[in-house]
Amino acid sequence: MSINRIRSNERLSGAVTFKDLVFVSGQVPDAGQDVATQTREVLDKIDALLAQAGSDKDHLLNATLYLKDIDSGFAPMNEVWCAWLSPGQAPTRTAVQAQLARPSVLVEISVIAARK
Repeated sequence: MSINRIRSNERLSGAVTFKDLVFVSGQVPDAGQDVATQTREVLDKIDALLAQAGSDKDHLLNATLYLKDIDSGFAPMNEVWCAWLSPGQAPTRTAVQAQLARPSVLVEISVIAARK
């Protein structure tokens, strides 16, 4: 069985493919100052990793979204998320509040997708 690791370093891989599945590690923004901007940046990173792995957002199976402050961040994140998804292609999803890796990170998203 072949496992392919994409954008790997000593501590993690950006994505891993196994059979017809793609596992994308939690993606965080580099610069955005608000939740909506950070969410767009993270989704762009996910798009790129899925493409490199032979998939796309229309093949998402599951998503986990982590928000620094769910009270203030859920609505703006959800607006960007819903605009990004193709109609009728919503995956299963979990959204939780969490303490994230850096104080400036307001959102982190990981996904699992099927390959095309």
